[in-house]
Amino acid sequence: MIPGKKIYFLSDFHLGSPDEKSSRERELRIVSFLQEAKKDAEEIFLVGDTFDFWFEYKRVIPKGFVRLQGKIAEITDAGIPVHMFIGNHDMWMFDYLPKEIGVKIYKEPIVREWNGKKFFIGHGDGLGPGDRGYKFLKKILRAGWARWMFARLHPNFGIWLATRFSKTSRRVTQRDEYMGDDKEFLVQFCKTELEKTHYDFFIFGHRHLALDKEIKPGSRYVNLGDWITFNTWAYFDGENFELKEWNK
Repeated sequence: MIPGKKIYFLSDFHLGSPDEKSSRERELRIVSFLQEAKKDAEEIFLVGDTFDFWFEYKRVIPKGFVRLQGKIAEITDAGIPVHMFIGNHDMWMFDYLPKEIGVKIYKEPIVREWNGKKFFIGHGDGLGPGDRGYKFLKKILRAGWARWMFARLHPNFGIWLATRFSKTSRRVTQRDEYMGDDKEFLVQFCKTELEKTHYDFFIFGHRHLALDKEIKPGSRYVNLGDWITFNTWAYFDGENFELKEWNK
């Protein structure tokens, strides 16, 4: 890493939910954060569910969110890589955002290493034991035929329908409390992965809880929380890793 620079991680903006007013206020907070992060960012990772719903028709995208998209374009134009992971709410990202604002899209978790520290980074949905119903649904929704069929719907109806479904999905995912190591599927996933190889950090979103938990000596599970309740983010500066709250 470049001395004095930081790697930034943040997740679960759910822009578009639950209404236009609160979504706009949240978007402005995020843009304010990104403006500050731009000053010393080496890379920025947006770890899923940036939007509460997203689908790219051939000539139509969901309206709104132009302030965030403009700020990200400004950051990538300055030569700072911005990485976006698809989540369970915005899994239908294709080529529009990479072309228009210069981000790199990831459909699956990735592994990165900085200054000898190994990071496993992903949104977190569908990982670990259990939740077979969602894992089956995820395979269907990611199938090419499912995207083709949804694209046949008029955008007014298709986006309305998907928005209603997103609200139900978020209520299921967004539990208020940590359920314990034996019930937290991402903790179980981390433990299983550590039996195969060592990671210094597992970075996830999805659970809407701000957590920094040691799984084994030298290995931490970090959940980035969200920007609906916590306004939390994390950084790595080459030596230190910290989960913080944006309170400006």
